[in-house]
Amino acid sequence: MNPRQLITGVGPVGATLAQQLADSGEPVRLASRSGRGPDHPLIERVAADVSRAEVVTDLMAGIEVVHHCIHASQYAAAVWRRELPAAEQTILDAAGRAGAVVIFPESLYAYGKVHGPMTEDTPYAATVGKLAVRVELLAARAAHSTPTVSVCASDFYGPRVIGAHAGERLIPRVLAGQRVTVVGSPDQPHSFTYVPDLTAAMIVAGQRRDLWNRVLHAPTAAPLTQRELVAAVARAAGVTMPKMSSLPVWALRVVGVVSGGARELAETGYMFTGPFVMTSSHSEELLGLSPTPVVDGMAETVTWWQERAAMPAAA
Repeated sequence: MNPRQLITGVGPVGATLAQQLADSGEPVRLASRSGRGPDHPLIERVAADVSRAEVVTDLMAGIEVVHHCIHASQYAAAVWRRELPAAEQTILDAAGRAGAVVIFPESLYAYGKVHGPMTEDTPYAATVGKLAVRVELLAARAAHSTPTVSVCASDFYGPRVIGAHAGERLIPRVLAGQRVTVVGSPDQPHSFTYVPDLTAAMIVAGQRRDLWNRVLHAPTAAPLTQRELVAAVARAAGVTMPKMSSLPVWALRVVGVVSGGARELAETGYMFTGPFVMTSSHSEELLGLSPTPVVDGMAETVTWWQERAAMPAAA
């Protein structure tokens, strides 16, 4: 193989990207600390620490497009600030030397708490914690000489999505007929992005020079309330709608006095106490893509979880 595309990180975004590219006939180099990833003859899996400059330089041989999809080791602002900016600079520097473009999956954190739908023109207003780190990362990308595209997505759902509001805390419980507890209000509109739609947008962005040095929004279907999301899971699985309860954000703040995890979750609790809606119609037009209908995306998601549960040792 002579891969022209490098993916760093093997979370739900990196793994889905690798699978999509390989299924389309595109060889891909997939680098992660574990060296794991989808099993496909066109996927070259490499065990590598992509925060190290000498390692990244070796990985760049023949590469034209880099999809940088790593996570920080913990969901905490201090860890993000310690790990992510340096890793991104290493990737940007190496990609620049190789003449490659870098595509980033991005969240909506940088917008901060807004009133009304978030668009590609919404200013980055976040000033604290993890949200401010995302603002700084976007600014560093814009300032670098290497071309980049950041593709923003809302909360994930889809195959391979585990550690998320629409992941292991929700879907297996619906399938098992257990009570589902959601953060904040179950009845406020919230955008959820289907991961294969995000990765499809990242692939197109890497191919189109006219889209470089932009911030785009991943194609994302109309918002759902968390109650509607649970109902969509139940319909896809053919099971009864479970009972629901909500965890108030103020309770997370109280627990956060002694629990770092609760404190970090409370920082983004505003996303679930009021409307949290992104629009993607402008980016969809630029990309030539449309979001997957929720009924179809949820059917794929539920099938993945059912197959995962049936495996002798769930991966």
